[in-house]
Amino acid sequence: MQHLTTEQLQAGMPHITAAPSDVGTLELIVRRPGEDEREVLDEGELDIETGLAGDNWIARPSARMPDDQAHPDMQLNIINSRLIAHVCPDEERRKLAGDQLHVDFDLSEENIPPWTRLQIGEAIVVVTDQPHAGCAKFTQRFGLDAMRFVNSEIGVANHLRGICAKVVEPGTIRQGDQVKKL
Repeated sequence: MQHLTTEQLQAGMPHITAAPSDVGTLELIVRRPGEDEREVLDEGELDIETGLAGDNWIARPSARMPDDQAHPDMQLNIINSRLIAHVCPDEERRKLAGDQLHVDFDLSEENIPPWTRLQIGEAIVVVTDQPHAGCAKFTQRFGLDAMRFVNSEIGVANHLRGICAKVVEPGTIRQGDQVKKL
């Protein structure tokens, strides 16, 4: 598999940063029932206690927690669908990014700083202050240049690797639902 170079990745920035900033679209819902398992859903339930119903977030220990339990502010990972489509032209492989929600929406720090609320379908989530960075799995799946790109200064400012969020009002979400900044 051939990965994009830094120059190719940078060339996509104008399209990525042109994502809607007030009302966007939920493009993909990905449940992770077990380690390295992915299920693409047409519809899902967001729950205050468990995040995306059937996802294994609750069973994932976090080194950021003193008791190695799941981090409550990292319940959901949300990525810009334009970024992942650019990094991974193969639509079937995009679910491997590890993010449950792929949205056509501006996730930049400037547009949605921590504690911003987003309505997605019937649910409301809040963006948290937990960083979401490219890791070894992201590098393996999409290349070293992609990991460096999302972790660069411009990548971090635009949250190219995505954001962490948690559910504050439960509800049903569906592919194609609006994503609205509240």
